[in-house]
Amino acid sequence: MSTNHLEHIVQIPIDSTYLEGSLALPRQQVQGLVVFAHGSGSSRFSPRNNFVAHILQKAGIGTLLMDLLTEEEDAVYQSRFNIDLLTERLLLATKWLQEQPRTKGLVIGYFGASTGAAAALKAAAAGDSKIGAVVSRGGRPDLAEEALTHVQSPTLLIVGGNDHVVIELNREAYARLKGKKQLVIVPGATHLFEEPGTLEEVARLATEWFKQHLY
Repeated sequence: MSTNHLEHIVQIPIDSTYLEGSLALPRQQVQGLVVFAHGSGSSRFSPRNNFVAHILQKAGIGTLLMDLLTEEEDAVYQSRFNIDLLTERLLLATKWLQEQPRTKGLVIGYFGASTGAAAALKAAAAGDSKIGAVVSRGGRPDLAEEALTHVQSPTLLIVGGNDHVVIELNREAYARLKGKKQLVIVPGATHLFEEPGTLEEVARLATEWFKQHLY
């Protein structure tokens, strides 16, 4: 356990089952809470998202790393790309956080990777979600389709400079976003930001964006 934040394993009720997550809240004053929406084939144990979450925690921002699918659902290829299902789970988790004593007063943001970015944007577009900010890392915001034009939350799209196909998909999605937005291309990075220093840049950009908009 870190000295600057408290981490809890939580069980979030979803329909007739539960999804497990790791909720980390800084010991001092918390500036917002970021829910991570993982991409297809990933989980709350994703080393990349955990790295970003740790940087956010050090900046005084709470984090929730959770699985949006049960083990049985994740074993089905189609479920991983069911954006509506992922969006529904993200909204249910958000509602749960807004009802818990420790988190109900916090402004919530979303950090989405790959298909998780589409779910984050669709959830942010929902009329009553009141999401403070969205960050997409190597995401597929284009899969949010018509919901993009309804997103009011400040949105940061981060793409690797060598992730050429995803760059174009992000540019198309960026053009459809109507609210405050920014597209940042990280030079030399591929889709997973495995090159030295590139994931650190993602974490820095995300932290600045959330600190600016989660209040």
